[in-house]
Amino acid sequence: MSELARTPGQIGNAIRRQRKRLGLSQSQLGEKAGLRQATVSLVETGNPAARIDTLLTLLATLELEFRIAARSQA
Repeated sequence: MSELARTPGQIGNAIRRQRKRLGLSQSQLGEKAGLRQATVSLVETGNPAARIDTLLTLLATLELEFRIAARSQA
């Protein structure tokens, strides 16, 4: 996946798409990640209060990459 996610909603959408690609329910993903299904749901809906460690756990569980890239100057 090479798209950029820059908002909580975009991050949540990327997590949801990958979860569905892998055929997992929110409950199954939560179980694999050690999180509650409700937490997975909040992240997927773009809740801006999601903790960074929660996001990183979900990304790692789904084998998604977190990358910080500098914008190129025009």
